[in-house]
Amino acid sequence: MHVDLLKLIQSFAQDCVAKTPVIVLGSGASAAYGIPGMGALGEHLTRSTLPLGLGFKDLEGWTNFCDQLSHTDLESALTEISFTDLVTQHIVCVTWEFLNAADVAIFEKVVANRQMLSLTKLFGHLFRSTARDIQVVTPNYDRIAEYAAEAGGFSAFNGFTYGMLGQRAHAPIPIIYNGRNRSRTVNVWKVHGSFGWFHDENGIVVALPPMLKVPIGMTPVIVTPGIEKYRRTHDEPFRTTMQSAATAIRSAAAFLSIGYGFNDAHLQPLLVERCHAASVPLVLITKEISSKAHEFFNSGKCQRYLAMEEASSGTKLFSNEHPNGIELAGLPYWQLNEFLSLIM
Repeated sequence: MHVDLLKLIQSFAQDCVAKTPVIVLGSGASAAYGIPGMGALGEHLTRSTLPLGLGFKDLEGWTNFCDQLSHTDLESALTEISFTDLVTQHIVCVTWEFLNAADVAIFEKVVANRQMLSLTKLFGHLFRSTARDIQVVTPNYDRIAEYAAEAGGFSAFNGFTYGMLGQRAHAPIPIIYNGRNRSRTVNVWKVHGSFGWFHDENGIVVALPPMLKVPIGMTPVIVTPGIEKYRRTHDEPFRTTMQSAATAIRSAAAFLSIGYGFNDAHLQPLLVERCHAASVPLVLITKEISSKAHEFFNSGKCQRYLAMEEASSGTKLFSNEHPNGIELAGLPYWQLNEFLSLIM
């Protein structure tokens, strides 16, 4: 049984990767490198010091939010409360400061060790084919995908021109050449913004390199969970980024999801539609498969899938052949580095 399961995993994983899958990165992919999760962020927000000069409506919304957070998760608390613009701005800035510090720490480690990120190894393997581009779709703010691409000697494009002061790029996507050879590029579609995106007082958005403080006169361009997520994603650069992400998903020949919980209202319908209509294979590797992901798999709308999570014996897998799950003793194939051992 152990040998048969391993063959099933290898065969499915290799088939998926051979199709140059669209890579979907969730919060679990970031947590593996020390980016705090929503629980830690919620606690940090409640301990943050509000700016001076707030009025009654500002404080009322904040108090209600803290009360809600005491018995529910962060996204639910943010969704149930309507904040003033001042409090919303406070939440955005505190979120950026708290999470961005971990992102910069990862960047410093990558500078010292270009092989630190397993994504670098994955990108290198995918580019051993004829592929010139890899599509990454993520709701994460961090720049792990960009760091991993550049650490492997590839270009990383996230909707802005290359350089220290990136401007919004318009179609077609800018292409870099090394001599006469086109640089292989990882396109990272960050549907909820990035730690490196900021807008000034005139609303002009730029992309800047890793830094520990928000530049004077600028504001982070990230969409926090809750009501704000649905309002701001109609604005630029989110609208264009979402269109690019949708194009990548709708044309995907396969999906490799890493640490993704299938909870995002913007991406989920697109993934379901593509997997259901075209029988596109999907591999999910994550520490714990979310209830939303299980709901998706059990619905029958994903006709070819392999999902793996942590188990005491090593790995627990779910598939069309094993919808109720079965354990595979041995290595934790739900971790990207071990998963790569199956396909390389």
